[in-house]
Amino acid sequence: MKSTQSKYTTAQSEQRRLLGLPTMLAICVGLVIVQGSMISVLQGVGLGGGAFFLAMLCALLIAQCNAMSFAELSLMFPGEGTLATYTQKALGHFPAIVAVFAGYVVVAMFAIPVEMFLVQVMLSELIPGFAYMQYIPLLFLGLLMMTNLIGADVFAKVQNILAFVLVAALILVGSVAISGSVERPVFADNALSEHPLSFAGIDSDFIGFIALAMWIMVGVEFICPMIDKVKHPVKNIPRAMQLSLMAIFLIFVVFAYGATLYLPSSVLIESPIPFLAYTDKIFGETGLIIATVLGLAATCSTINTVLASVPRMLHGMALQGQAFPQLLATNRYNAPWVATVLIAGLTLVPYLLLDTDLLIIMVISATSSWLIAYIIAHINVIKLRYSMPGHARPYRSRFFPVPQLVGIVAMVIVLLNNAPEPAMSQKVFMISGSILFIVGVIALVWVKFYMKKNLFEPE
Repeated sequence: MKSTQSKYTTAQSEQRRLLGLPTMLAICVGLVIVQGSMISVLQGVGLGGGAFFLAMLCALLIAQCNAMSFAELSLMFPGEGTLATYTQKALGHFPAIVAVFAGYVVVAMFAIPVEMFLVQVMLSELIPGFAYMQYIPLLFLGLLMMTNLIGADVFAKVQNILAFVLVAALILVGSVAISGSVERPVFADNALSEHPLSFAGIDSDFIGFIALAMWIMVGVEFICPMIDKVKHPVKNIPRAMQLSLMAIFLIFVVFAYGATLYLPSSVLIESPIPFLAYTDKIFGETGLIIATVLGLAATCSTINTVLASVPRMLHGMALQGQAFPQLLATNRYNAPWVATVLIAGLTLVPYLLLDTDLLIIMVISATSSWLIAYIIAHINVIKLRYSMPGHARPYRSRFFPVPQLVGIVAMVIVLLNNAPEPAMSQKVFMISGSILFIVGVIALVWVKFYMKKNLFEPE
């Protein structure tokens, strides 16, 4: 009788899990493929040609190492707190709070406004002279905040649609370009002719190409905070991250290769929005509409996923006393409404107060601290293998500790090559250092005086 009751309870629990593998893939792909990553991959192939495709392959392998560590950690300690929970168990509360706020909250605060600015630019091209253009991205932000407050089932439906539109548009553009159904122009500075795919082309610049390619391979771990909504998490969490990385790689290879057939490297490098020039070259006037659809789908997908994931991280931290208790509040749909409104509100500040040029430097700075979060995740896996050897690990990272060591070294290299110019790197390191310092001081005061815990004592 008890066995039957247990099976019934498990079945009920599984029915409440709303996110199947297709939706999980949509979350991972939809967060990673943003307007910024489309610009990065086109500029990268313009700069490096075939060498950049090889750099993308290296970035894919490094990203798979990151996915292995997050899969092991998330299934060891399933919950909304994610990196805060893992780091608390391995290194203590202080690094746990720093990792999440520096690696995810700050990134969300600055990455979303840049996507919103790009939407504004795209719509200005489509509807020139419209007086209230800056308010349209705010409308999208408000609508997506509401869909996340309504519940995970609505979020899942919206995310599936956005990801389908985004992926379909990218594949359409790349496939039409590669098929040659539209007459190809002749130009002298072809990216692949100047820099063919060859191991002889690997030099000191190649590391910089890997660093650039890494920006199109980070973020799939955003599925982890939603683990309590995921169907068959032991099987689907690792599979979703690994398959989505492969899909992202293949989609961008098709998309970028097609661009080299229609645009000279000078346009790929110098154009502020190269995918706009790309679609215009292939589809003419219709290309602007396709580029706008691409931009809107990418931005909305990113906002939708961030508003679903980061608030759940904060909610999980609040459960463990690592964040304000007000973040514990949920509505009748079990959505962390205070945390969701907070993240949406934080993104408004830079969007309303800063301009695009400064925001780009801020985003590179914030995403540099994101890489520190990856380093901490790898350290967590290594530490927990030795400090908690008997703990259940439904998923074990293969070839331990090679993926973790490769991931740590790769993240350090990417950090040191995080900007295209030395002058920008100095600004990035100054801003990143300031962000980490402020977050560190707040975390120190919180852990020491509010939580009354030792800073580096694992629990």
